[in-house]
Amino acid sequence: MPGMPRRHRQRPDFDRRRVIRQCGLAAVGTAVAAGWPDARSQPAAAGGRLFSGYGITAPVARAAELKALGAEYLVEHVADFLMPDAPDAVFEQQRERAVGAPIPVRGCNVFLKAGLRCTGPDADHARVLAYAAIAFERLQRAGGSFIGLGSSDARRIPEDWPKAKADEQFIALLTAMGPLAARHRITVSVESQRREEVNYLTRIAEVVAVVAAVDHPNIRVLADFYHMAVMGDSPADIEKAGPWVGLTEIAERDRRTVPGVAGDDFRPAFAAIARAGYRGPITIEGNGTPDQLRRAFAVIDTQSREALAAALAPR
Repeated sequence: MPGMPRRHRQRPDFDRRRVIRQCGLAAVGTAVAAGWPDARSQPAAAGGRLFSGYGITAPVARAAELKALGAEYLVEHVADFLMPDAPDAVFEQQRERAVGAPIPVRGCNVFLKAGLRCTGPDADHARVLAYAAIAFERLQRAGGSFIGLGSSDARRIPEDWPKAKADEQFIALLTAMGPLAARHRITVSVESQRREEVNYLTRIAEVVAVVAAVDHPNIRVLADFYHMAVMGDSPADIEKAGPWVGLTEIAERDRRTVPGVAGDDFRPAFAAIARAGYRGPITIEGNGTPDQLRRAFAVIDTQSREALAAALAPR
């Protein structure tokens, strides 16, 4: 894994005002310096590799096993690993185990528990931000630097709640969250999720519109190739979103298996995000046998290298 990159202030080549106008959102927030992962901090074709690191969502206890299969970092769950509701002394035991592991915990997902409401009439941003502040501080101490924000239960909107109002609430929350994340060099990436899981922000373009409105470099987009495939986001959609992407996750479309089980071809999506300039990490969300996981990392490596070569080839 790379070290902490230099701070990066390049704005995405993306018409922010047009996106916000099309989605009916009001722009708020200002930009400050971001921490790792900076999706464009890596050379365009360092060693022919598209992604800066190959990771998997798994507990620290499996670090040695997963390293042997090809994992370079782990992603833990916020509640299980950072334990924002627990005393700091309890977390310190977790931190010590992580620091001593064969591969690092670079980030966390499953950010907000269901009771921490982001939208709707019972939204409680003060509680969300207090929880987030503890999570950010502890993740930094553990050596991590990113959190994926899916949290379908926390962001789900009631049937009679206007989407425009939900947008306003979510943008306000992320605008307040950005400086907290920056203080601890954490990047929060908001994930689009399939409609079966949540009724808010189910397409990558919708997430881009919210993130563009926040306009803070510590608030990015999480491009999950599984959710995007299920929802019908095309390579063109991915390429348009790419300049805002801070994190990627992957699983196969039909049964959410790890790459290589069903044989999904990720090269068109990989090439799209490569053309957009993304060079950050990619995380497997899923599990399998040792042979399946070893093959999954190999498939990501092979397909992403081929996609990068195609994306960089003269047209």
